[in-house]
Amino acid sequence: MTDVLIRKEGKAGRITLNRPDALNALSYDMCLKIDAALIDWADDDGVALVLIDAEGDRAFCAGGDIREIYDIGLSGDPTRAQNFWRDEYRMNARLFEFAKPVVSLMQGYTMGGGVGVGCHGSHRVMARSSRMAMPECGIGLVPDVGGSLILAGAPGHLGTYIGTTGARLAPGDAIHAGFADHVIPQAEWPALIDTLVATGTPDVILEAAIPPIPGNISALQPMIDAHFGKDTLAEIVASLKAEDSQFSQNALEQLARNSPLSMAATVRMLRQLGRTEDVRKALELEYRFVFRALTHSDLIEGIRAAVIDKDRSPNWKHGLDGPLDDALNGDVDAMLAPLGDNTLTF
Repeated sequence: MTDVLIRKEGKAGRITLNRPDALNALSYDMCLKIDAALIDWADDDGVALVLIDAEGDRAFCAGGDIREIYDIGLSGDPTRAQNFWRDEYRMNARLFEFAKPVVSLMQGYTMGGGVGVGCHGSHRVMARSSRMAMPECGIGLVPDVGGSLILAGAPGHLGTYIGTTGARLAPGDAIHAGFADHVIPQAEWPALIDTLVATGTPDVILEAAIPPIPGNISALQPMIDAHFGKDTLAEIVASLKAEDSQFSQNALEQLARNSPLSMAATVRMLRQLGRTEDVRKALELEYRFVFRALTHSDLIEGIRAAVIDKDRSPNWKHGLDGPLDDALNGDVDAMLAPLGDNTLTF
């Protein structure tokens, strides 16, 4: 079975993720095939728009294939993983910069690497039941695939909250934060696809879209901004600990599950990016971390605890209980330092 279906139908170039049993997890080979299709269609007058969807009901794409990354890490040679991320990020940039409309239909879970495929196009559609997240800090990585760009541009400091806690977003929150544009009931998607393929124009999406239900996280914006607007992870944690509230307690519990190194690096990245619209700048910064991830971060331990042994008890390099000291800041400096000859290029 082909993991990604690439074809032309009517006036559309179609990409369908086809690993439903693996929640359409994105492999290196899938990234290469998607990128090759985008290159072919960029100058193809017969392709008026690109339509990206996925098989199965549970997920559009639950992320990158982290078991593949784990196996590479155990091999002792991170080169293949570094190549995977490099080529995946180039594909993410190509989607973001694509000159023709790119429509994505995202059912179920869209997380991590799925955000890089589904959330950089011009018309990003969710169903009522769709859920979105950037959970990378939970496995010792950072929000990547261009996700840091979306987080940095989210209203207030919502992006810092989403990126460090890994919060799951219902459609209203996802649209508010900048990850998606529209909600269309999933039962209407087959007819929507037929129209998109026949006309080659995304106009029907605006006609079919329904108002999203306001999200719970969006309602917490004042509290999120008050705490997650601090400059560093240490200051965020101190601010939360200084307040006796249900929100602070819940936020601290969420942060306690994730890698302090990853969260501190995420905060640093978002402050460094600011309100940029330059996806290449975001991807180049993300690549600094992931290039070093298999040898110098919590990634292998995070994947082990989450998906290999499934004990949910990772032994992170740093803790949140004591002071977040110079050792953590030094490790963040090292993970995000320029890569010299290994800098991501496009």
